[in-house]
Amino acid sequence: MAKTLYPSLPVLLVDDENAWLNSFGLTLQVSGINNVMTCNDSRKVMDLLQANDVSVLVLDLTMPHLAGKELLPQVVEAFPEIPVIIITGLDQVETAVACMKLGAYDFYTKVTEESRLVTGVKRAIDFGLLRRENSSLKEHFLQDKLNNPDVFSHIITHNKSMRSVFQYIEAIACTCEPVLITGETGVGKELFAQAIHYLSGRSGNFVEVNIAGLDSTLLADTLFGHKKGAFSGADQNRKGVIAQAADGSLFLDEICGLTPVSQIKLLRLIQDREYYALGSDVALKTNARVIVSSHLGLDSLQESSEFRKDLFFRLRSHHVHIPPLRERLDDLPLLLDYFLGEAAVRLNKTKPSYPSELPILLGTYSYPGNVRELQSMVFDALSKHKSRTLSMGVFKEYIESRAGDSDETVEDVTGETVFSILGSLPTLKASSRLLVKEALNRSQGNQAIAAQMLGITRQALNWRLKQQPGKK
Repeated sequence: MAKTLYPSLPVLLVDDENAWLNSFGLTLQVSGINNVMTCNDSRKVMDLLQANDVSVLVLDLTMPHLAGKELLPQVVEAFPEIPVIIITGLDQVETAVACMKLGAYDFYTKVTEESRLVTGVKRAIDFGLLRRENSSLKEHFLQDKLNNPDVFSHIITHNKSMRSVFQYIEAIACTCEPVLITGETGVGKELFAQAIHYLSGRSGNFVEVNIAGLDSTLLADTLFGHKKGAFSGADQNRKGVIAQAADGSLFLDEICGLTPVSQIKLLRLIQDREYYALGSDVALKTNARVIVSSHLGLDSLQESSEFRKDLFFRLRSHHVHIPPLRERLDDLPLLLDYFLGEAAVRLNKTKPSYPSELPILLGTYSYPGNVRELQSMVFDALSKHKSRTLSMGVFKEYIESRAGDSDETVEDVTGETVFSILGSLPTLKASSRLLVKEALNRSQGNQAIAAQMLGITRQALNWRLKQQPGKK
């Protein structure tokens, strides 16, 4: 299996001293930066950059033939997206300032501690990555571009908001940074995590772990593995799922349930790309891409100190939010048709036709369980289906049985209601007229469905319509 390179685009080291190139190149390799190119002739740099995409250029200031100070403005002009780090044997403040004015990203001397220089290279990698992502996002959104529609074919939608999510995923998929996926229960967060993995081009596996309900010890054993004798019953070494996700992606579902101890361990894994198996004091390296999901808002959890702020900001390097089904009701006909076909295969039945009013009826429901709930509704309806045309009765019963739950959303926990924003209250007669009008709008004029939404009979709705001004 091919080894995943970090960063995806190489770091180019340019110096006329081969000893320094070899030494610092090895230091970067040990620190996890394993995609490195070297060049000992500054005259070849522009051709190398023309032929190869590079994440960071580390450039010696003093070289024969073409000095770094002469080469720097050429690189900045021709390849403005590449961060350039200047290296020199002398600690000269004026020279450093001059290089920064010419467009250098950073400046170090060769006597600088290697750990500081490595940290500087990592920062430059992140900076260059951000530049490229911004450029890619602009290209996708301004041109309304989707390069890999097949990757998203298992996500049934033609909604514009969802298309924007797909475009964002295409722009960030090839990075090494963690991705936070948020969305209500049932929106299909795991499908989006899989799409990110497939688009990343990583050679390793997609490994999924649902961490909800796992205590710190069990989670650590699941993720990191253990050494023989680490605890009672550990009679042999065991690799964790992080090792299984080598060169691939690790998807941690429902990250909001992490204990404080587990949060610290995950932070170390993401920041340092290393971890410890239980019972071991030897650090293990990982290059797995971390993708996490949560149905709760981590921003509110970190504000209430239930979730570490440093971990929160590290996780949301990229943030994918999936809209709930109630915000993309235009997808209902598409999803209904797809789930009917899926259920027909599973139940060994012929896919039935359905009344034209069914999508309108389904559009009156709020779907707290989102796409997964709709899928269950369709499967249940087809399992009870006996005639040629699918009955709306099962769907009506389901929606009516949950009408009481939707009534609770009219008033929140603070006691405020939908009328709280109004300066003066409308009369009961005016309120009734407005409710009837809105119900008819949402039901596209279907009085039976409008009556169901209002919790009244069809006859009662007819009576109310006759009482409206101008009606006889």
